[in-house]
Amino acid sequence: MTGALWAVGSGLGFGLFQTLNRRALAGMDVALSTFLQLLVSAIVLTAVSLLTEDVGLIASAPVGSLLAFGLVGLIHFFLGWTLLNLGQKLIGAARTGPLLATTPLFGAVLAGIWLQEVPGPFTVAGMVLTVGGVLVLSTEREAVVESPVPPEDETPPPDTTPSSVTTATRTRRRAGVLAALGTAFCWALSPIFIREGLEGLPSPLLGVTVSMVASAVVFGLVLAARRRRLGDRIDSRTAFGFKVVAGLLVGLSTWMRWIALDLTSVAVVLSVNSISVPTVLVLAPLVVGRHHERVTARLWLGSALVVAGSLVLILKGS
Repeated sequence: MTGALWAVGSGLGFGLFQTLNRRALAGMDVALSTFLQLLVSAIVLTAVSLLTEDVGLIASAPVGSLLAFGLVGLIHFFLGWTLLNLGQKLIGAARTGPLLATTPLFGAVLAGIWLQEVPGPFTVAGMVLTVGGVLVLSTEREAVVESPVPPEDETPPPDTTPSSVTTATRTRRRAGVLAALGTAFCWALSPIFIREGLEGLPSPLLGVTVSMVASAVVFGLVLAARRRRLGDRIDSRTAFGFKVVAGLLVGLSTWMRWIALDLTSVAVVLSVNSISVPTVLVLAPLVVGRHHERVTARLWLGSALVVAGSLVLILKGS
């Protein structure tokens, strides 16, 4: 099986994960959702590592490499996945998914700052396309608002005037967009530390497993310290079931992505992984419901611009 096919599997899996994850978020809070995602993924990656890798390499790895992978866990998984879940909760998977494709944009900006490189014309063109897509996605007049509908025998709260609802919708949309872009920024920043970690522990699978386990442990401690009842964080067993499946999918997708990276170039993997965007746009309305996930022509346009700009940036850097 070639690296490109592994990348296709990873992209499709991540798109399906985003869809099922959005369905799970309808019945649980962001913190519990993120922890379950980390926990299930950590279990999957640990099992795969035990079956396919020499885990004894972790014990003999330099402390600096382990610290680097721990930092990757905090940036990419702890913070990045928390923002991902928050973005999906606020604006839905169909609008969060395309914004995640801005990762190459942040990568180009970080490279320019870190390496003090002046961007060339193709890089500028990719940035312009990507930013244009973000503007299209973030300036919709309407947004998906997950708010309960009051029963017919109850009087709506006095602040549900059209102007207050519009203001709340705009605030929710902006916060969701910022959360999704924050996820992309975390995912663009983490490779800097991944490279440092791989110098002392040259196993991508063991490295991502260490990162995932570290982030799951830290998040679990934070969640326990807040001492909030589990019943207050989750509404139904259905939501829990969707979350477990979503966590399994993202763990397997992460594993397939690392296999693809080992077999082919980073540019090919990142390019093919863009298949997750149309996957989410097609599946989200079917799984979550069209009243929560409205896929409009404007959304397709913004997504196309973001993906096109990202592909220009990826291929330019290859």
